Amino acid sequence: MQAFLRRVAVVLGILCITLSTVVTAQPSYPEKPIRIIVPFPPGGSTDIFSRMLGEKLTQIWKQPVIIENKAGASGQIAINELLKSPADGYTIFMGHIGTLAVNPSLFKNLSYNPTKDFAPISRIAIVPNIFVINPNQPFKTIQELISYAHQNPGKLTYSSGGSGGAAHIAMEYFKLVTKTDILHIPYKGTAPAVMDLLGGQVSMTMTGAPPLMQHILAKKVIPFGVSSTKRIDVLPQIPTLAESGVPELKGFDATQWYGVVVKTGTSKEIIDKLNQGTRMAFDTLEAKERLRNEGAIVQVDSPEEFRAFIQAETIRWGKLVRSANIMVN
Repeated sequence: MQAFLRRVAVVLGILCITLSTVVTAQPSYPEKPIRIIVPFPPGGSTDIFSRMLGEKLTQIWKQPVIIENKAGASGQIAINELLKSPADGYTIFMGHIGTLAVNPSLFKNLSYNPTKDFAPISRIAIVPNIFVINPNQPFKTIQELISYAHQNPGKLTYSSGGSGGAAHIAMEYFKLVTKTDILHIPYKGTAPAVMDLLGGQVSMTMTGAPPLMQHILAKKVIPFGVSSTKRIDVLPQIPTLAESGVPELKGFDATQWYGVVVKTGTSKEIIDKLNQGTRMAFDTLEAKERLRNEGAIVQVDSPEEFRAFIQAETIRWGKLVRSANIMVN
């Protein structure tokens, strides 16, 4: 009997050593460079936040994080790049309100389904839009702008970083509630949309604070209002649009948000590690102060919280798209 027990003990010992070796041999994520796919050109908020995340993850994990800007088709080119990649966590997509919540209602033949194709990691930031105009316009207040637009339907123009982007939806929301006719001029990214506003090729835009900050401070554009329900800490002198005194704008709220997703099928262990890395990158005093100076607010979630948020936003903005009859082929 004792001899049998000794044999069993030896066999169990061998199994334990074998299992330990297998566990030890499992690859530890990340073991190679990571890509962050950005659906817009350099210079906009999506690109700024992607580079912040990439820099921090490189420091934390000692692996290069490569930023790839793949602009066009309202984010679909970048998203298709993600969907062609393995579900292994080495390709990350920096999404935002347009690509993750608005596009499903905006496009008839969308090449992806945010609910089915993506595994959410976390939001990273909330960014109020700022409504700004080129200084050479024949109006100086929001009330005068609305009056001018009523008297000159289709004459005024606004730029956006692309159809379905935050500026597009925010301005269409503004047009809907104020009953104005302002022509949409889409660009391939926020940076060129802002540049043409500065050059006078378009009349106005309503986009995220980060790419507008320097131009507001230099008085190259005139800010008419902030799209969120609260003023921006770094620009407290700019009222919210809801404070403008225009009855139709009472309660106006068109805030951008940004977040990280990976391809569905990525393991929970990798998703949790990416969530942890994202928190380490943005949930710090340094990151909060940096975003504050850009007119943004840090917001990190669990993967489950982010999934629920995307679903709620998809419903909210879907109603607006249908009410405003916005459609892009």
